[in-house]
Amino acid sequence: MTNPPLKLYLAAPRGFCAGVDRAIKIVEMALTKWGAPVYVRHEIVHNKYVVDDLRAKGAVFVEELDECPDDRPVIFSAHGVPKSIPSEATRRNMVYVDATCPLVSKVHIEAERHFDAGLQIIMIGHDGHPETIGTMGQLPDGEVLLVETVNDVAKVDIRNPKKLAFVTQTTLSVDDTKDIVAALQARFPAIKGPHKEDICYATTNRQEAVKAVAPKSDALLVVGAPNSSNSRRLVEVASKAGCNYSQLVQRAGDIDWRTLEGIRSIAITAGASAPEILVNEVIDAFRERYDVDVELVETAQERVHFKVPRVLREIA
Repeated sequence: MTNPPLKLYLAAPRGFCAGVDRAIKIVEMALTKWGAPVYVRHEIVHNKYVVDDLRAKGAVFVEELDECPDDRPVIFSAHGVPKSIPSEATRRNMVYVDATCPLVSKVHIEAERHFDAGLQIIMIGHDGHPETIGTMGQLPDGEVLLVETVNDVAKVDIRNPKKLAFVTQTTLSVDDTKDIVAALQARFPAIKGPHKEDICYATTNRQEAVKAVAPKSDALLVVGAPNSSNSRRLVEVASKAGCNYSQLVQRAGDIDWRTLEGIRSIAITAGASAPEILVNEVIDAFRERYDVDVELVETAQERVHFKVPRVLREIA
């Protein structure tokens, strides 16, 4: 019996962004420089496969700095940390490496610049996400107020509507964020925004690629972790772009084949912290069940590269 035909649209760009690639390299180079164990505060990036691979090489993942010994290096995750964390590491004379994505650091610098100019800041982001916690933690309590939705804008309590600025988490839905920004500007006409979009190039590019493949696909799978903000946004973007079924899967073993019965086309993409090996694993799973015709749908090319910190470049 022959397998049924299936058109598979492979979205590009997908998978690792420059910030994720840099963060993983930082852990690997730290292990080369100092040997195991090297401690990492929070998952270096939100992907179980990546974290498990680094753990096998000697990385120890913890949630708080007090779980780390003073005499071993510690790395801060790509999502960024509140200012209190490196301050505490310095107080304890710890060796630390900051793997915060440079595009997240840019938002931190923006927030500080607005604060220095006497402005209160509104952050558009997800409550409890490490990046949000890190950005809000750059400034004293009460100086950064969080809004998650358009409805939150009507309720936010600010000091002075003429001394206000906003920043955003880098991994949000581009379209949803536009609506929140519009609501902020409508309520606070004097609010200042970033000089350049806070939502990072990789998030934007992956969402645009999904918009290109979603309308012509019976289903769309996003390879990524459930705690990955940018991966979850891709699922939402696919649904809004006209795909009847969009789902987040960590690996091929998570695919719910019953829900895909009868499909003739599927699109596959991956969040910015998902390695290509997992995308290939998913494609292979479809090849076992279907006669697959793969078409690459590329909406942008990425040539961004971030240097690792100087302390690690000195290895060579």
